[in-house]
Amino acid sequence: MRERAVSGTSEGPAPAADLDRPVVTESEIDTPPRTEPPARPPYRSVFTAAPLAMAVVDREGTVVSANDSLAALLGSAPGELAGSVAADLVDLTSDARTWHAYREVLRGRQSRLRCTRRLKHPDGHSLWVQVTVAPLPAEDRAVLLSVADISSRRELQARLRHLQMHDPVTRLPNRTLFFERLSAALEAESYEQSGTGRIGLCYLDLDGFKAINDTLGHRVGDRLLAAVAERLTRCADEAGHSRPSIPLVARLGGDEFALLVEDSTGTEQLAELAESLLEAVQDPFDISGQRLSVSASIGVVERHAAGTTPTALMQAADTTLYWAKADGKSRWTLFDPERNAHRMTRQALASTLRPAIDRGEFRLEYQPLVGMEDDRLHGVEALIRWNHPQFGVLTPNRFIGLAEEDGSIVPLGRWVLRTACGQARRWQLDHPGEPPIFVSVNVAVRQVWDSDLVADVAETLAETGLAPHLLQLELTESAVMGSAGRPLQALKALSDMGVRIAIDDFGTGYSNLAYLSRLPVSVLKLDGTFVRGFQYDDRDTSTRPNPADEVVVEAMIQLAHRLGLTVTAECVETSAQATRLRRIGCDTGQGWLYSRPVPPDRISELLGTPGVQAGVGNP
Repeated sequence: MRERAVSGTSEGPAPAADLDRPVVTESEIDTPPRTEPPARPPYRSVFTAAPLAMAVVDREGTVVSANDSLAALLGSAPGELAGSVAADLVDLTSDARTWHAYREVLRGRQSRLRCTRRLKHPDGHSLWVQVTVAPLPAEDRAVLLSVADISSRRELQARLRHLQMHDPVTRLPNRTLFFERLSAALEAESYEQSGTGRIGLCYLDLDGFKAINDTLGHRVGDRLLAAVAERLTRCADEAGHSRPSIPLVARLGGDEFALLVEDSTGTEQLAELAESLLEAVQDPFDISGQRLSVSASIGVVERHAAGTTPTALMQAADTTLYWAKADGKSRWTLFDPERNAHRMTRQALASTLRPAIDRGEFRLEYQPLVGMEDDRLHGVEALIRWNHPQFGVLTPNRFIGLAEEDGSIVPLGRWVLRTACGQARRWQLDHPGEPPIFVSVNVAVRQVWDSDLVADVAETLAETGLAPHLLQLELTESAVMGSAGRPLQALKALSDMGVRIAIDDFGTGYSNLAYLSRLPVSVLKLDGTFVRGFQYDDRDTSTRPNPADEVVVEAMIQLAHRLGLTVTAECVETSAQATRLRRIGCDTGQGWLYSRPVPPDRISELLGTPGVQAGVGNP
């Protein structure tokens, strides 16, 4: 059957006004009408039945309508929420940022707001909710407020965070939480608005815990740590009883604990806390039927919070704890900026010591060794100096200990030996008419252990052409008296070569006179503490020391002579000292009476003079 249009004609298109009308054909007229699908549930029904708490809010922020889920969540009766201020219902005014974002959504300038709020239910309990505000279609001129109860999720997160931030053994805050609290305490807004603006820290380490842990097992060790934690917490509670805040007690790992004192009132407060901690830990512990005793070392730092960082504060605390350990343990030590500066300098020197040898930053000065009988120059002691580019000229006491610790004393000692022997040989060649002088070089005992000192000396003497008897090696009394095995063999080999061996600072160490007779030693150098006892004026009887000082020195000189040794007195500063030393038989003197340590050319000036008088060699 041919289709025929109900509207329009066959002679042309339908009018524009009829284009949107449905076109009905004759076949459709004869066909029964189709059944339409059921209508969707109205919006109002969905809104009312939805389990999600929701409300429609107009552009002024007033609740137009709210479903029963929201009323139940907030503890209100159905229908009571209409007309309420939406922001007040879910606490959107408590902070400026959220309040601003909410108003922007109401005005259509922001597409969505999502935030988390803690609400107080009318029955007294609190709940955490996630609030979402999103605009409805423009013609509705409203926004949809939805509220989801996330209390269970929040509680789970809190439990997980607690486990993550607390130590399972002691249940104290762990290192992560401690540094979180420390960082927050050092933020400017934390201390500028209120409080003292100061911060304190007690960094504690148990003495003797490792031995208990190793011998009795980790279970006993863990119980001991838990018991220590209880006592530290009790001390913190007592310290914070009359103060705004209680110190935070944390276990940083192993047997290390920290107590953070925010708004500290000064070092006195920290000292009192440290004393209480020491006393608490020192009391014996009853662990698994055993009575255990430990002590603690504590580093204490107290300072202004401004300008301090967590890293700087912990470095200071760690350094101070090391001082407490080094000073004998079972004590607390307060951070000392001067001592720390010295430590930093020491570290700087230690790190640049080896490269400085290669860069040629060292030089030698020489101090005369003068005969007591003839006042002539018999020898010199080589004394090393470090021309440090940052710290200036450094004397041996600033860096020799470091060199012995890191082993750089071996290459440094070789350099001193070669330089001193070469200089002594040049003096000999430059003054052929004068008796040659010997050079005395200090040797550390580590040079004997870590290198072949005998081979080094033999090679140096061969290279420089210096006769062995013109080289004297000085070792401290403690090093020589304790020599056995390889060190003793090396000393005997050097003595057999003709090298003179001297004991430096004699009288301050072991003073094992019986052992002295079996050592290959040719010279004793009396320590300056003995010689200073001679520094008084015969005319002033009030300044005279105990006569026993002179008796002791005379006895040592006589003993040395009977053993075939010569004696050199150090630190001779006055002619009165020289006179008394000469009278009791001392062979050689060294000190400022004759000369301070001087460069090689000043020694050349002294060679050939009839006597080294006071001040001649001084710069």
